[in-house]
Amino acid sequence: MELINQIAAIPLFEGLPPDQLKDLARIVVTKVIKRGQMIFSEGDEGTGFYVLISGRVKIFKLAPDGKEQILHIPVPGEPFGEVPVFAGERFPAYAEALEDSRSLFFPRSAFVSLVKRNPALTLNMMAVLARRLRRFTTMIENLSLKEVPGRLAAHFLYLSERKEGAGELRLDISKNQLASLLGTIPETLSRILARMAKEGLIETVGQRQIRILNRAGLEALAEGGKRLS
Repeated sequence: MELINQIAAIPLFEGLPPDQLKDLARIVVTKVIKRGQMIFSEGDEGTGFYVLISGRVKIFKLAPDGKEQILHIPVPGEPFGEVPVFAGERFPAYAEALEDSRSLFFPRSAFVSLVKRNPALTLNMMAVLARRLRRFTTMIENLSLKEVPGRLAAHFLYLSERKEGAGELRLDISKNQLASLLGTIPETLSRILARMAKEGLIETVGQRQIRILNRAGLEALAEGGKRLS
């Protein structure tokens, strides 16, 4: 029953009737992942997808020179590695646990069989993939069109929106990882954070706490209508 309740709380399976939740519980595998453990590598066979239950995981690519570009850091309840499930392809990126984590693993063949019988699963999965596509589209736009201050401002606004407009944010990754996510280096990120604080846009509290002081200013910076002095 506890497993069924966990599955029912996952947004991907929201609204499914009890019999379909039981079907999912029959195929799911609980996985405990240690910090630093590689969950899958780019090119591995896409044998199924994961839903993060607790902890933190990073999805990333590696350039030929070994430079890491973080693509996404799922929050609990969010799926990852789901693209190959329907495409029948290999994983297009790496996934590694940033801390001790727990996830639910849904084997591809068994899950696809359920989807064929339950169209509601397809609709939910399409909604999740659409949100992920919008997020990646925004990320590509930020990396290609915006300077680093604009990328950082947009990221703070994204975190705020994810927490219903909260004015105080806690970074769930280190500054090194945040720099990788934004396509820059830690030294540049530190300088921009200091300039944002100096201009009254944000206040840093400790190592990972950010307080938004001027939301309109951050929005202008994110949209390119403002530059840091």
